[in-house]
This record gives sequence, structure tokens and C-alpha cells, in this order.
Amino acid sequence: MLTDEFLARQRLLVIAPHADDETYGCAGSIARIKALGGEVFVVLATVGNLAHFADDGEGGNTRLVTNDTRLREFESVMRLLKVDNWDVLYTDDDSYLALDTKPRKELVKLIEADGKLAIEKIRPTMMMMPAPSYNQDHEALYHACVTATRPGVPAQRHLVPHVLVYDHTTLFWRFGADRFQPTCYIDISDYLDVKLQAMRLHASQVRPAIYHGSPESLELMSKMRGREVAVEAAEGFAVLRALY
Repeated sequence: MLTDEFLARQRLLVIAPHADDETYGCAGSIARIKALGGEVFVVLATVGNLAHFADDGEGGNTRLVTNDTRLREFESVMRLLKVDNWDVLYTDDDSYLALDTKPRKELVKLIEADGKLAIEKIRPTMMMMPAPSYNQDHEALYHACVTATRPGVPAQRHLVPHVLVYDHTTLFWRFGADRFQPTCYIDISDYLDVKLQAMRLHASQVRPAIYHGSPESLELMSKMRGREVAVEAAEGFAVLRALY
């Protein structure tokens, strides 16, 4: 597990496909790094209007959640987590849940150099990216992030020393060798309440406790990851690179 001394020195860049993915995957780690004096920057890839599967209060099973609603919720979470800055890459409906239609070159350029919080501008010491999954946006962004963090000549481009892939409550729906397997853990025992508060601030996404992505299920998952390393609660990551 990563120590306070190590985390306090980090300049973390988090890449999130959708508003709430940063919370599922690493809100506890963000809160801990900020509490220790580190820096955190969050890039939200896409947000848009979408009819979600949810109780509409009138007997229907879908309701419209607007771009503005998701952005307001996301902003409230960024304030709660006290991040240093955040940015959104795409805010149009055509891009939302369609990152797989974007040329990878376009996504890579935004992450690597052209975006407001691109790697070359932030020069992070650590980067956290989404795991590939059945969600096309997660899959496309994962591959773009891997490309953007490829090794290069140090004098010509920034090499992110620590590259981690974060967890999600949806990842049980992958099988065999593709199933997510953490190889690194961050103890968030003191920050679990902050993580759950962040999830509840994404109010349009909150579902009943039985749903795998509910705040209650997120708490269970965090405690399960904690039990895997004998702490109260943890976030799990797959390490793509660790350069010391």
C-alpha cells in the first residue's frame, strides 16, 4: 500500500469518462492526497443529456438527466474533494456515450498535450485512468490514456512515473483473464465517508441499495478491497507503470 509520505508528494491527474467515475474509482485517494498536501487535477471526458434507466416517479423506467444537472453535480464533488482544477473535454450530446466514434488520435492529443489539463501542461507524477469494460467510453478512454502515457525521450515529452488503472463497481461484469485484478491499494479508511458523500452528490445517479452502483454497494466494495489488504476500506488499482 502507498504511504502518506509518498502520496503527499504526488501531483495526480485523474481521467474520468463520465461524471461519477472519478468517485467510484478514486475519490477516497483524491481526498487523502489533498489532505496530505498533494495536488489533484481531474479531466472529465464527456457529459451530455441522456434518458437514464430510473424511476421517473410516474410509473416509467426512464427519466431525462440533463447536461447541466450532471455538470452541477460534478462541480459539487470537485469542491467537496478540494481538487486544484478540473476540465471537461466534450459537452455535446453527440459525444456522450460515443467516445468510441472519436479517432484515438483526437483523444490522445487532448489528454497528452492539447487539453487545458493535458499531461504536458500539468506534468503529473501520477495518473489514474479508467479500466476497460463493456462501456464503450471507458474502453476508448482507457486505450487513449495508455497511448498518451507511452514512454518517450525525457527531454522531449513528460513521462508520468506512476500510471494506475482504477476500479469500478461495474467490473464484475468481465470474465476470465479480463476480470479486474488490483495490484496496488490505497488505504481510504479515514476517507470512506468522503467517498460516499461524493457519490450521493451525484444525485441523479443514485439508485436503490440493491443496485451494484448504489452508495451502499460502493461502501461494501470499498470495505471488501480493504479486507483484501487488512484495512477498514481501500481503493484498488492495477499498476501499468511504477517508476522510482
